[in-house]
Amino acid sequence: MGTLDYRQTNIAIVLAVAAAIVGALLGGPWIWLHYLCKPLATLLVLSLAVRAVPAQSPRYRAAVVVGVVLSLAGDVLLMLPQDLFVPGLVAFLLAHLCFIVAFFPGARLPARLLALLVYGIVGAANMALLLPKIPPPLHAPVLAYVVVLVVMASLAAARAWSLRNDATLARPALLAAWGGALFILSDSLLAWDRFGGGLPLSPLLVLASYYAALWCIARSVGVREETVQ
Repeated sequence: MGTLDYRQTNIAIVLAVAAAIVGALLGGPWIWLHYLCKPLATLLVLSLAVRAVPAQSPRYRAAVVVGVVLSLAGDVLLMLPQDLFVPGLVAFLLAHLCFIVAFFPGARLPARLLALLVYGIVGAANMALLLPKIPPPLHAPVLAYVVVLVVMASLAAARAWSLRNDATLARPALLAAWGGALFILSDSLLAWDRFGGGLPLSPLLVLASYYAALWCIARSVGVREETVQ
């Protein structure tokens, strides 16, 4: 993996994600593809953040790298046959706290409040429809996760707006904002698939949006297009 350049790493990510989706859709004797390629895809995304040169800052890189590592832990916990939903949820909650550390500086307060209002409305509407379908023992962990997810996406969006005229940071900040929005989408799809009666082609919808989110956040570590060599 360390010998792959930026273009090759992106191709490898697409192939790994596609294989993970196919394995999940086919199931049965093909489920090994999912078990192998889902964590592989996350490791490849992690390599983008680790090798991005130049990085926005050592603090930003460290926070994103730890967040992606925790996402990898969540991937493994959620894909196993055992019911490890709560441990997986906690792993992703900690991952989003790391992303919050990365995204917090650089945004103005009005932008933060506006983004929090918009994403808060989206999150509240989603929970109002979904919470009655979730088993009561899971209400507290799910609500805590949604709050952290909404704050993460809001900070990323506010930072992108506040830095939109910064020649160096506008693009990576926009990538992070897209990552936050796609995480909202992916987790909403996952929740409706798990608790709302299922979605058609859910592995395709959930994994495609999830890896797009993770890719955007990992790529936001670098400040130039040609970061990974």
